[in-house]
Amino acid sequence: MRWAVTVLAAGKGTRMRSDLPKVLHLLGGRVLLDHVLDTALAVAGPEAVVVVIGHGAEAVRAHVAGRGVVCVVQEPQLGTADAVRVALGGLEPGLADALVVLSGDVPLLRRTTVARLQRRLDPGPAAAILTAVLEEPAAYGRVLRDDDGSVAAIVEASDATPEELRIREVNAGIYAFRVPPLAAALASVATDNSQGEYYLTDVVADLRSRGLEVAAEVLDEPTEMLGVNTRHDLANLEALLHSPPRAG
Repeated sequence: MRWAVTVLAAGKGTRMRSDLPKVLHLLGGRVLLDHVLDTALAVAGPEAVVVVIGHGAEAVRAHVAGRGVVCVVQEPQLGTADAVRVALGGLEPGLADALVVLSGDVPLLRRTTVARLQRRLDPGPAAAILTAVLEEPAAYGRVLRDDDGSVAAIVEASDATPEELRIREVNAGIYAFRVPPLAAALASVATDNSQGEYYLTDVVADLRSRGLEVAAEVLDEPTEMLGVNTRHDLANLEALLHSPPRAG
């Protein structure tokens, strides 16, 4: 299977209280985005790595220029599904059969974990999502499963019912998709949600409505899914980065 990767890096990062684009803040002496690009470039060649940029686009573009990856601008920023749609437009036609979606502000994700997610597509599912089971699911989207254990849908916390909010398995925001069904599903995603955005999570329900399977890979170590939204988050990840070495 020929793989491509998109890195979502268009967000403004308002809560960082900085004019610097969020993905260009430093973690462990390196820019956040560089940690993610290391993982992306272990999956695919630079011509098949698409970085979706928006806020501070020129600064982000200049930073990644030396790595040979493709940059595409998402403007306006209409949500994660729209970002992936823009990313697919930046890939050469026929270059990839499958796509990994990474987030530019999630720097601790291991390459071995991404490889496990990729392998979930081997038996034939249209998509696979990375999940985690948390004691306090907080604002993460909840993973709904069918009786057979397959993923039925992902419900954003802001749109979830009280019963759904009691679910402890959450969406980590990292995905693997087969490209043809992904492209078809993206064309059907709507904005009928509390944020008025095109959610990538809605692609899961669309794929299921077409009779396609969506698999899940559960994280052994939930800290891998931690992202950066505030300076407190950045300090927390800095502490984790200097914890005892992580395998993989």
